[in-house]
Parts: sequence; C-alpha cells; structure tokens
Amino acid sequence: MAASHNMRRHWVIWLAASLMLMSGCASTLSARVTTYQQWPVGVQGEYYRIVAVGNQVGNLQFDAYADMLRAAIGATGLREAGAGAEPRFEVRIEYDNPVQQTWVQRYDDPFYYPGWSPFGGYYGHWGGWGGGIFYTPSVVNVPVEVYRNTLTVSIIDRAAQGKEVYRSTAVHTSHDDNLNAVMPYLMQAIFDDFPGNNGQTRVVKYELPR
Repeated sequence: MAASHNMRRHWVIWLAASLMLMSGCASTLSARVTTYQQWPVGVQGEYYRIVAVGNQVGNLQFDAYADMLRAAIGATGLREAGAGAEPRFEVRIEYDNPVQQTWVQRYDDPFYYPGWSPFGGYYGHWGGWGGGIFYTPSVVNVPVEVYRNTLTVSIIDRAAQGKEVYRSTAVHTSHDDNLNAVMPYLMQAIFDDFPGNNGQTRVVKYELPR
C-alpha cells in the first residue's frame, strides 16, 4: 500500500512539472534577431516612406503589416512622410512562414505505455508485475512540423545613392500557422535596441497576455 502511494505521489509530481513546463512555454514568445547596420548620424526627424514591391502592391496583408511597422519604428527617430514630403529613407518589408519538418525530444506518454498503469505499477512485456515501482517515462525523438515565421525590415538611404543602411531579420518558430498573431512581436523585436551592433544576433522574449 505504501509503495503504491509513493508511486502515485511521484506520478503526480512528474505530471505537475510537465504541466508547468507547458504553461511556461505558452506564456512567452521568443524571436531570434540578426541585424546588420551602418546607420548614419544626425538623421533624427528625417522622413521615411514604406515601399511595397511586387505582389505587395495593393495587398491587404501587407497594408496591415505596414501599420504594425508604423507602430514600432519610433526608436529610429524617423517620421513618416506625408503628402508632398520627400522622404530620405525607404523602408521595405519581407515576410514568410514556410512549414518545415524538424525533430524534437519528448517524453513517451505514460498513459499509452504498453501495460502502464499510473496508479498500479507497470505490467512488463514479459508478464512481470512492477509491484508499484515508478518508471520514469523514456525520451523519444519525434518528427514535428513547425512554421518559421520570418520578418525582414530593410532601410535604404536615398541621400547615400540608395545604400542599404539597416537590415534586420526576426525569426520565430511555432507549431501553428499564426504569422498574423506573432507579427506585432516580430516588428517590436526588429526595432528593440535600435540600431544595435553590426552583425549582432540576439534572442528577445516577450510576455504574452494570459
């Protein structure tokens, strides 16, 4: 009886830890940001314009993402050019979320172990009874599909013969096709710590609303 009680206790602790880990992963979003820049000095207050290229022209999804960029670009010190204003900078956006297959390590679900009983021991493959001995679930490699949510923002300086002076790419992987939901965070990641160090790669994390 005592052995069975101990096994239940170990099982509940393991299950609680797993749930805590799962909830922890769900409450934050992380993005890997790589930045290259030769940002000019003395450009505070200069004008920029967001430029659509190719099939972005007239694209409602692009228009929505452009609004997100406007909300995040304040760290540059630039102002959006209005009607009649001649912008010094052109800002371009590239985005995609291709699905890829990767491998992850996971615990085998004890409820689906052959002969596993979470409250009564383990019935072995050869007919032996575990007698209340707690078995730690084994780790297995399983294939999963992930979406590589990617945003690249580049800034062109027209006063420097169209030279690219800023390029930053933010990448976040997810198991769901949720590019629209993560795009505001990718925009924020692009402009956090602007302009950053040339060639810098960093990981940023954001708390998600509960």
